[in-house]
Amino acid sequence: MTPLLEITLYFTLLTFVTVVLGAAIRNQEWTKEGREIGLGNRDNLRTETPMGGRADRAAKNSIEALVFFAPLAVLSHLAGMDAEVLLGAQIAFWARVAYVPIYIAGVKYVRSLVWIVGVVGYGVMVSHLL
Repeated sequence: MTPLLEITLYFTLLTFVTVVLGAAIRNQEWTKEGREIGLGNRDNLRTETPMGGRADRAAKNSIEALVFFAPLAVLSHLAGMDAEVLLGAQIAFWARVAYVPIYIAGVKYVRSLVWIVGVVGYGVMVSHLL
């Protein structure tokens, strides 16, 4: 497996973990009521806490980020440009690793700066594909 595809795998796993973590925090699954919600149909969700809302939004944002990242990585691999886009992929991945806990913790301004760093990573990838 190439380093680019490895990063794509880790990006996908990070997205999965973020979605699971988002649901766990959103539903407060460490409580009895939260476990009932998590194991049920989730028809009647409790009112989210600020952190629960941020965790849920971080999960949704992670899915959106993967939607941008994965096609760029696959196109780069198919075009034989793994090495050229690797730096951009690494920037995007590590920005995402930093972004999730910063978002969930509610660190204003830094969250946006880290998000911008991730977008720069996508830009580096795109610049080599054009």
